[in-house]
Amino acid sequence: MSNGSSTTQFLLLAFADAPELQLLHFWLFLGIYLAPLLGNGLIIITTASDHRLHTPMYFFLLNFRILDLGFISTTVPRSMTNSLWDTRKISFSGCAAEVFLLVFFISAEYYFLTFTSYDNYIAICKPLQYGPLLGSRVCVRMAAAAWGSEFVYAVLHTVNTFSLPLCQGNAVDQLFCELLQLFFNPRYTLCIAGMNGK
Repeated sequence: MSNGSSTTQFLLLAFADAPELQLLHFWLFLGIYLAPLLGNGLIIITTASDHRLHTPMYFFLLNFRILDLGFISTTVPRSMTNSLWDTRKISFSGCAAEVFLLVFFISAEYYFLTFTSYDNYIAICKPLQYGPLLGSRVCVRMAAAAWGSEFVYAVLHTVNTFSLPLCQGNAVDQLFCELLQLFFNPRYTLCIAGMNGK
């Protein structure tokens, strides 16, 4: 993932300049982070440990909870540490990893929403065929296809995004590295033909 520019780090948006507000931001986001962390953790443990919950619906729910944990763990801890240590810097590779994980978790969620819709359709419209159409092997194959294809998609997306030459500045007006901000911020980043006045 080589890039011809000399940018080695980006500057993220600071939540506040005052140290008191930065501490407030840290504690607020810590509470916001711990609530889904504990809730999703309990759902994952319950679903995995109770054999009565080993049905397609709960299997997809388990995958949703893993996606949710991954998604929130991609952005919130970085924002909390930036507030706590009063820094705005993120390395080029850190930004690329954050974009990769965001793309991976967000796009994988679409697959699992589709699978859950299919599960509900089969349960309502074809209840007698539910077992053969959505057995455990089918569900595992669907999940493996989703995780695998989204990994490949996220790798390709991230490599293509960060292989573009960087234009101006290194400031990202967000609390995390967001793709739309990288592409459409007129003060920043990726030189695309016809964009950023080039």
